[in-house]
Amino acid sequence: MKRMFLGKSELMVPNIALGCMSMGKLSPDEASKVINNALDHEIDFFDLADIYGGGKAEEIFGKVIEMDPSIREKMLIQSKVGIRKGSYDFSKDYLIESVDGVLKRLQTDYLDVLLLHRPDALVEPEIVAEVFDELEKSGKVRNFGVSNHNPYQIELLKNYVQQPLVANQLQFSVMHTGMVDAGINVNTKFDSGINRDGGVLDYSRLEAMTIQAWSPIKSGGDIFVDNKNYPEVNAKLQEIGERYGLSNSATAIAWILRHPANMQAVVGTMTPDRLTDYSKASEVRMTHDEWYEIYRAAGNELP
Repeated sequence: MKRMFLGKSELMVPNIALGCMSMGKLSPDEASKVINNALDHEIDFFDLADIYGGGKAEEIFGKVIEMDPSIREKMLIQSKVGIRKGSYDFSKDYLIESVDGVLKRLQTDYLDVLLLHRPDALVEPEIVAEVFDELEKSGKVRNFGVSNHNPYQIELLKNYVQQPLVANQLQFSVMHTGMVDAGINVNTKFDSGINRDGGVLDYSRLEAMTIQAWSPIKSGGDIFVDNKNYPEVNAKLQEIGERYGLSNSATAIAWILRHPANMQAVVGTMTPDRLTDYSKASEVRMTHDEWYEIYRAAGNELP
């Protein structure tokens, strides 16, 4: 398993992380098998959020730790806070209470990484700075980042917080390529040239923030891999994947990992065999031409 630094932190993480949004649907024994299979493949980075299953995902994850407390030091745990019913909330009391709830459900004393889940339009960055300082000083959180933020939202936070923002979790896949489309179509009249994210891809590279790509095998809400509604891209994934001994899914993940931004793919499967399959993408480096062949097969035209 290829490893990398998470942003400017000293954390060495696998370039494939296990997203645990669906873990709340499992029993503790089933979840234990999923987690231990991930660890067997050196995937020791686990991504959660307080809203996943209304906290159930963290609760089940915590029961696995309760069953074997020694497992905690073998893993890196990330969770996200800031979303509440009907709004986003970065107020001090809400963030502190949210993190305390996360730690209680996970049955751990600390998070390796905490992300602010979605931008709060009413954010007061000086308050966020107070929260980060308090969480760091107490030992509850060791590293901080954001999710679904654009460059100026990040710059606003950075103007106040003392801690490096090490990661930004963003949707990215073969069939969800907005981060690269706008750059390829600069100064055109094509819709794909519309900059919807403030240039977050190039910004992340300049600032050494790790992009964590969520939904790596989805197009919007659909899984596009091995889906008959996406014949061209699947044919190309199969053609190129066969050269490396990869499934279509693993090839789609390898495509993300090929980008020189050094992204981390967050895969959300709770099926051990699928994670084993996905893990094969970690050290595959497809060629420059193969990357563009897949990009075009996804329906993207070059200007």
